[in-house]
Amino acid sequence: MLTLTSPVEIWANRLSAGPKLAALALTTMGLFALASPQALALSAFGVAALYSSGGWIFARTGLRLLRPLWPFVLVVALWHLWTRDVSGGSVILLRMVCAVALANFVTVTTRLSDMIEVFQWIARPLQALGLSPRRLAMALALVIRFIPVMLERLTQIRESWRARSTRAPRWQVLVPATLAALDDAERAAEALRARGGAG
Repeated sequence: MLTLTSPVEIWANRLSAGPKLAALALTTMGLFALASPQALALSAFGVAALYSSGGWIFARTGLRLLRPLWPFVLVVALWHLWTRDVSGGSVILLRMVCAVALANFVTVTTRLSDMIEVFQWIARPLQALGLSPRRLAMALALVIRFIPVMLERLTQIRESWRARSTRAPRWQVLVPATLAALDDAERAAEALRARGGAG
């Protein structure tokens, strides 16, 4: 479950993890500096073009990874329609979708081991405080890797519920989602132990 990577190898897979993560951080800060729907719409087109550069299969994977966002999109859209602040809602939605799509792009085109190396290098100064850079890097990389995986797992559970019931899934999916998270965490821990732990 830790191999959330691109279904096809594209040009971004051959780039180093450090520059990709740095570009992600700078681009995300740039998104929050934009305040007009028009500028953010252009950014969304740029993100779409970025995914399209990897071909249809890669672009379809990017769309699939955005599906867990729809409840947040719905809530934000309904709230801003109710408050008659369409412009403000558009800014929030475009910014959110672009940021998540860019994070997914970096995640699926970067190996977990490469992320760990970058985070370990960033955390190296904390070694003077008695903290293990390797463990900090491992924790941060696992969080980044787990979030889209768990969102996808929750989507699968909701779809399974819809296939078996006419009622909309609500709190009933919390127990299987929690059990799935615990199972994935146990599998990840076993894999780490088999490889010598976090170091």
